[in-house]
Amino acid sequence: MYIGKATNIGERVKNHFQQPTFKDEVLLNLVKQLGYIKTNSEIEALVLEANLIKKYQPKYNVIWKDDKNYFFVGVTKEDFPRVFITHQTRNTKYKIRNTKFIGPFVDGKALKQTLKVLRKVFPYRSCKTLPKRPCLWYHLDRCLAPCLAVKGRTSDQLPNFYLQIKKEGQKNAKNLMKILQGKKKQVLKDLKKEMKKTSISENFEEAAKIRDQISALEKIVSHAKIFELFTPEIQLDKYWDNIQNILQKIIKTKQKISRIEAYDISNIQGKEATGSAVTFINGKPNKNFYRRFKIRIQGKPNDVAMIKEILERRLKHTEWPYPELILIDGGKPQLNAAKEVCAKLCAKLNLAQIAQIRVAAIAKKKNELFINAQKKPILLKSLPREIFNLILQIRDEAHRFAISYHRKLRKKDLLEE
Repeated sequence: MYIGKATNIGERVKNHFQQPTFKDEVLLNLVKQLGYIKTNSEIEALVLEANLIKKYQPKYNVIWKDDKNYFFVGVTKEDFPRVFITHQTRNTKYKIRNTKFIGPFVDGKALKQTLKVLRKVFPYRSCKTLPKRPCLWYHLDRCLAPCLAVKGRTSDQLPNFYLQIKKEGQKNAKNLMKILQGKKKQVLKDLKKEMKKTSISENFEEAAKIRDQISALEKIVSHAKIFELFTPEIQLDKYWDNIQNILQKIIKTKQKISRIEAYDISNIQGKEATGSAVTFINGKPNKNFYRRFKIRIQGKPNDVAMIKEILERRLKHTEWPYPELILIDGGKPQLNAAKEVCAKLCAKLNLAQIAQIRVAAIAKKKNELFINAQKKPILLKSLPREIFNLILQIRDEAHRFAISYHRKLRKKDLLEE
């Protein structure tokens, strides 16, 4: 029915049963048994949670819902391979034909930390173009400085330098890829063989270097299991019905919710004030219905008045489909302003669709959700994760869209001056 992770199971269970959220109230009467699987780290628990959700597809779980893909590590096929993290594997700027991608990975923060640690063991290049002189990474022993191997530089005085850097850089990139693919035992085995071989040939300096690599790598992988890959994402469409049902209970409506619109204001002391309207259909942004407004009212900045203006201008467009839910960036004043506009236009235009629209506002400071039919706000963190993610995603998208238009107008204004 539901799969989650926690660092303290006792506290997590208490929260579910002693302070139930909207989703918990639905779950409580259906729960017959609780079970757990102990893991060695929080990251390992995250990966396990993701895989179990995909395998069992619990009714009350929803995948992570942001507008980005999961993380991939790209390794270019060059004389001096470049290693980088990306969300996309189909982007011409990365020369996909000459790049190998490993992934997808679930947790970006853990992946970045992993590469940071592995870079100590296997230094690699991360710059897109080779600089004219060694960067800080080289001085920190995190890069082999292939920039020095370019013709006309150090390589002219050291004939074997180019081949040496090329060989070591490709070997490091190859070992890095194997580790990220979960083949750490094979890497350790190969390094031990290489160390033995260099010792026999009396290349003790190289053998000592490989020994240090082995020692450092063993410390890293001895207690970390964060190199597992996540299977391809599940389509959100399969889960929207569950999200919709929970959302209906939260805003207390029997009406199906498929279309959500969010509004935000951007200005600096009232100058070049702009408003944005973004539309999400079944939990996904639909940019065909995005709208932006140049605020007409003048004088001191007044967010409430600005919200009234853009909402009234939007609702007068009867040719645009009306949403079931409107989300306003702000607190109770902005919520009351939106309710006032809806009531006014409903009477003026005599449209039943406007009367059916539910309105909510989200205050940034404490992430409180104000709903038109409820006296007290709801803390977002107390809501189910899927609703928490959805509301924040919609709010952030409205904010991004408003700021982008505001910056465009200010840039235009500066150019005219």
